Amino acid sequence: MTDLEERVIQIKRVSKKITGGNTISFTALVVVGDRNGKVGLGYGKAKDVRTAVEKGINQAKKSLVDIKITGTSIAHEVEDKYGSAKVFMKPAPKGSGIIAGGSVRTVLDLVGIKDVSAKMLGSNNKICNVRCAINALKKLKR
Repeated sequence: MTDLEERVIQIKRVSKKITGGNTISFTALVVVGDRNGKVGLGYGKAKDVRTAVEKGINQAKKSLVDIKITGTSIAHEVEDKYGSAKVFMKPAPKGSGIIAGGSVRTVLDLVGIKDVSAKMLGSNNKICNVRCAINALKKLKR
């Protein structure tokens, strides 16, 4: 496999009430990509952070998808909805860079798109935003 770059987008501490007290565990949202049209999302859960991140990376590598990129940008405007998250992406002139916020910027960077303008609407949930961005990128045509 080609060299994949990994980025941890979010780590959360999760606690659960049980009869003996509280159980604490961690979740990690990870995105991997090769900057050449492949990207994947993984969500790992474990008792410690390192294991959660490793599980997330393994899941992300298994869920890699191919994205059709045209030069340094995308071929056409695209929008998608996942849950309450909505994303709108459109091509930008060469040299303008990635104009996007938060987790969508990370996804676009790891795919290898250099010039694009994107807007997230509706949700602050990073998992939904990343899934929405990947689904929108899957809709691209050459």
